[in-house]
Amino acid sequence: MKKETKWSIDQSHSTIEFKVRHLMIAHVKGNFKTFEASIYTFEKDFSSVEIDLWIDVNSIDTGDENRDTHLKSIDFFDVEHYQQITFIASTMVSPNEDNNYELWGELTIKGITQNVKFNVEFGGIITDPWGNEKAGLTLSSIINRVDFGLTWNASIESGGFMVSDEVKISCEIEVTNLTNQTSKMVLETT
Repeated sequence: MKKETKWSIDQSHSTIEFKVRHLMIAHVKGNFKTFEASIYTFEKDFSSVEIDLWIDVNSIDTGDENRDTHLKSIDFFDVEHYQQITFIASTMVSPNEDNNYELWGELTIKGITQNVKFNVEFGGIITDPWGNEKAGLTLSSIINRVDFGLTWNASIESGGFMVSDEVKISCEIEVTNLTNQTSKMVLETT
């Protein structure tokens, strides 16, 4: 029987970022400051991972308060009615020759759920200087924001639109093995 391992996101070493083309000539980047996940694996290489991730949409930060306010409005994320973005996944396709995986899951934004693929680079597992087992993953995907009801836009005089439909998502995730920590705490207290 395979052992289940529970992992927790190390918030100080993890980011969830996005990038979208603005005025068709440059990119605007942003991130979400508040997120958490329930992560379980049954194999050491994360090929059997189960993820239930939630993001606080109100924590969006693009470095411009006015833009952030607009993104939180009904024109985009409508945080008054949709406070969270969620991603639930349990299908990781075996690694290719570069040791990269494909992670498939259900991404929900504004109550609309789409099946989305993330490319995953598994960085490996190590034990840090304090005896904690850590794993690192880099995830990337491209979604069409219109598929999730994020349809606001404005045409520009020279042709085209102010904001592209394509959104690039990139995540740097470091996780800590909680199963080992729990076992250590039990051993230390007995």
